[in-house]
Amino acid sequence: MALVQEFESSGNWLFKRRSWLPVILIVAGIYVLYITNRQAIIFNSTWEMIFLGVSLAGEAVRVYTVGFAPRNTSGRNTSAGQIADELNTTGIYSQVRHPLYVGNFLMWLGPVLFVRTPVFVLVFIMFYWLYYERIMFAEEQFLRRKFGEVYDKYSEKVKAVIPRFRGFIKPALPFSVKSVLSREHNSFVNIFIIFLLLDLLRNYFLSERIYVTPLWMYICIPSGLIWLVLRILHKKTTLIRDSGR
Repeated sequence: MALVQEFESSGNWLFKRRSWLPVILIVAGIYVLYITNRQAIIFNSTWEMIFLGVSLAGEAVRVYTVGFAPRNTSGRNTSAGQIADELNTTGIYSQVRHPLYVGNFLMWLGPVLFVRTPVFVLVFIMFYWLYYERIMFAEEQFLRRKFGEVYDKYSEKVKAVIPRFRGFIKPALPFSVKSVLSREHNSFVNIFIIFLLLDLLRNYFLSERIYVTPLWMYICIPSGLIWLVLRILHKKTTLIRDSGR
């Protein structure tokens, strides 16, 4: 099998199993948290709010991307394969070709930083790049076959994951709050669940007692309640569903 075919095949395979990546990172993070220097992981509110801020910045990138995305684009790909009714080249896509993966990177970088182990951060960056490089390759092969020269010209101007910060094109559609609430409520709450889990385990490794630091409790309980309300609205009503997205 030629390398181009192998890269595309492995990218499609990884894409269908991309939901397992956070699980792998969480398990690895817990192990590193257990074996790391105990003094390094003592609670520090300033640093831990910075780590949370990194993750929320990633979620903000996702919110901006999803909020302006047309139907059947921007993460609407399914386990059965790729979907793209049209090519996104406006809004954030005029700055970077894969904004959702940039957002995911920042979301997961926050918990990785929580572990406070530089080697783990470097391993995460390399692992994330190798994992998503194949996925991005497979996606772009699909887009090149579907949109041809239009996609080639677009990719010549806009880089895959490094924003160019110039030539911004106004989004073609208005921002959809409903689309964001419907599609991002799980990603939002997962950030807080992961940090809560890391805090609980960190406290256990330090003191052999199971408890949550009050600051994280005060942050995570309201976040969980927000998620619960949105989940009920999403499952039981059409209030946060945008039929056009």
